[in-house]
Amino acid sequence: MKINLNQLSSYLQNQLAPCYFVTGDEPLLVDEALDSIRAAAREQGFTSRDLHVATTGFDWSALRDAGANLSLFAEKRIVELRVPTGKPGRAGSQAIADFIGSCDDDLLFIVVAPKLDRNNRSAKWVKALEAAGIMVAVWPIDRRDLPRWIAGRMRAAGLQPDGDAVTLIADRVEGNLLAANQEVEKLRLILGEGAVTARDVGDAVANSSRFDVFKLVDAAMGGDAKRALRILGGLRAEGVEPVIVVWALAKELRLLASLTETVADGGNLASGMKKHRIWSSRQALVRGCVGRHKHGDFHRLLKTASQADQAAKGQSSGDPWQISTDIVMGLSRS
Repeated sequence: MKINLNQLSSYLQNQLAPCYFVTGDEPLLVDEALDSIRAAAREQGFTSRDLHVATTGFDWSALRDAGANLSLFAEKRIVELRVPTGKPGRAGSQAIADFIGSCDDDLLFIVVAPKLDRNNRSAKWVKALEAAGIMVAVWPIDRRDLPRWIAGRMRAAGLQPDGDAVTLIADRVEGNLLAANQEVEKLRLILGEGAVTARDVGDAVANSSRFDVFKLVDAAMGGDAKRALRILGGLRAEGVEPVIVVWALAKELRLLASLTETVADGGNLASGMKKHRIWSSRQALVRGCVGRHKHGDFHRLLKTASQADQAAKGQSSGDPWQISTDIVMGLSRS
């Protein structure tokens, strides 16, 4: 069965199909379609997910093994296959068709590919997926429809934009839905819910520079948790890599840990700050932060920062943004 993106939510309210094939070139909409399918799957007991990316040289036996090993697990599982080129080749086409045949109530098969050209739309593997499950065609938003799409996003976020505000955002993003979504998130973080004018949009753009990692660190050190979390949310909305945020937090935590060691060993905090060449304009901030925390607090936060760094680099599980939130809350406690 073939449906468009707008129909997906209604189909997910029913029993899940054995497989879903999401195809399209708009990253934001493709990701949101996948998020919706995964969320529906979790509600129906699918607790784990295996991801395979079929880049050049991909060993298709890995997909076959994923199907063969299902009987070894009691849990319901999602097997997700990404085909970045949209062309799995003869071996891949056969492997996908074979895998579909192994699907049962404990397996959900999700395949993701870019927009298919005319030849690929009639390929064996595409026809097999469409026949066995649901094919979700994700079409880009037409430029003429972009203002309406942006307005809908803003209303869903609790914002009430006027026409000029919507037009200004549409002109800024030039058809980039990811950028448009980030603009909406930025406005929500800065303004909260309520009316939005074109001037609000312009002011938000002008003020977006306040979302930087150094102001995040200063807000947390100063004990202003509310402002620190707002800046952290702004950094995330603007697409800043979490590894940069973690780096800034860890850098300051190492300094603070060193200073508390100096004090614990009977040293003088002022001398310690001089040794580390802390500017006089920051010394009150550092002194207040050290005074609010117990010996060992900064070392514990440094361990948490190490976990966030590994998560940000894909070396361990966990959400680096959530772990960074925990660090900010720990650092800003009063």
